[in-house]
Amino acid sequence: MSWDKLIKENKPLVIVGTINAYSALLAERAGIQAIYLSGGGVANASYGLPDLAMTSREDVLEDVRRIRSATKLPLLVDIDTGWGSALSISRTIKEMISAGASGVHIEDQVSEKRCGHRPNKEIVSCEEMVDRVKAAKDAQTDDNFLLMARTDAFAKGGLQEVIDRSNAFIEAGAGAIFPEAISKLKDYEEISKNVSKPILANITEFGMTPLFSHNDLADAGVKIVLHPLSAFRAMSKAAEKVYATLASGGDHEGLLDKMQTRDELYDVLDYHMYEEKIDKLFEKN
Repeated sequence: MSWDKLIKENKPLVIVGTINAYSALLAERAGIQAIYLSGGGVANASYGLPDLAMTSREDVLEDVRRIRSATKLPLLVDIDTGWGSALSISRTIKEMISAGASGVHIEDQVSEKRCGHRPNKEIVSCEEMVDRVKAAKDAQTDDNFLLMARTDAFAKGGLQEVIDRSNAFIEAGAGAIFPEAISKLKDYEEISKNVSKPILANITEFGMTPLFSHNDLADAGVKIVLHPLSAFRAMSKAAEKVYATLASGGDHEGLLDKMQTRDELYDVLDYHMYEEKIDKLFEKN
């Protein structure tokens, strides 16, 4: 299904972060219609690193390929600043499409970027970001591919700077806008009124943006709501408890009610279908 149709049929369209292929399967079974790969999530979960521009294009592409092998759900990918010059951005877009990404967002921070909900972010000029968007658009070979422009300008220049940049990015070819770290519903409303493409609200826990409800965001004109790392945070907290319990010699059996069972795992993976194929392969004639 195209992004246009998904956005039109869902008010708002909810996109959730899937940290790996198995998470993508779980999201699909839950009825999620579109998924997301976070750059910070790749750094944290796949490499044990902070979200400080320490991972490469290929690092992200590897996780894209793994997720795409497990599900055909539309996959939006965080490509940070695009990993370099216009030529590098062009290569990034082509390789993301080849790997199976359904869309990307590229941002206007400097290459030594920080998490969007941390202080002391620095952004490039509007003109430099326009060049990034143009390079990405020129490399796009799939009409259904979503090119989203993220701006971190709210923290530095305020609401009007976000609106001005968003319109410049749309003119350069962006099909959607991701204004980062917005703190009030009325600000989302002003952005949506003053830009012509769908806007995304990043509802990430423990950040600068309050956990607005989907209905309130839709009323403010938001078309897409992103929950980038919600499941990963829950998984990590649960894992911490399990490890701490085992390390202390605690009651392992008391953790069972918080675990997915073997049968539930097999159901998600369609394990028995594979096993039956093996049995048929080796059965006697």
